Amino acid sequence: MKTSEVALGFLALPDRGPCPGVVMIHDVWGLSDHTRDYASRLANEGFAVLAIDLYRRARPEKIADPGRFMRALSDPQALADLGEAARFLAALPESNRRVGVLGFCMGGMYALMAACADLGFAASVPFYGLLSHAHGILYDPAGLDPAVKPREPIAMASELRCPMLAFFGEQDTFIPLEDVRRLEDALSRARPGAGAEIVVVPGAGHAFMNDTRPDAYRPEAAADAWRRTVAFLRARLA
Repeated sequence: MKTSEVALGFLALPDRGPCPGVVMIHDVWGLSDHTRDYASRLANEGFAVLAIDLYRRARPEKIADPGRFMRALSDPQALADLGEAARFLAALPESNRRVGVLGFCMGGMYALMAACADLGFAASVPFYGLLSHAHGILYDPAGLDPAVKPREPIAMASELRCPMLAFFGEQDTFIPLEDVRRLEDALSRARPGAGAEIVVVPGAGHAFMNDTRPDAYRPEAAADAWRRTVAFLRARLA
């Protein structure tokens, strides 16, 4: 495996190609060693992985209020960045020209939204992506700026364009199961051939994949979700 820092973020490449690509999207805390580690793990499974840095233009010195920070982040700009990342991976000499997207928390939200936009992705794996503007961490009683938050993720789900495997924790305090059920209902109206599987992990909360957080990490659930993710991406991006 080879790794390097590139203009868009952190690139991890397997030793041999051609291979499928995956854009990996970090959580609200930015492109961390944790995200780089998962990118490297996926590269070792035979994928070209770009862990994108959505904050590369103006890196925040400190995020004191993650909810307020995310509410001010431009969704259209993030999606444009993800489209650029997909094109970057597809153009690599090592690429088989098929690209998926995967993300955690805020990144899971964007992985869902990217799968519903015309960005060229062939598969999507959101992990506990935020779904609603009506309550929770993205809710603002004063209302959201429509220029940066034009649509809530769950409202885009019926426009799913590619196969998706999404994971949520049964005990996630940020994403109530009611929202997950609404997501399933919206996905049932998606175009034929897109297809989505929603996995609700029993006993898990938010960030159950994050092995740097002992309070949240669920090793068995994380190992099973990762196995399913790798198999899904191999099947859809071959």
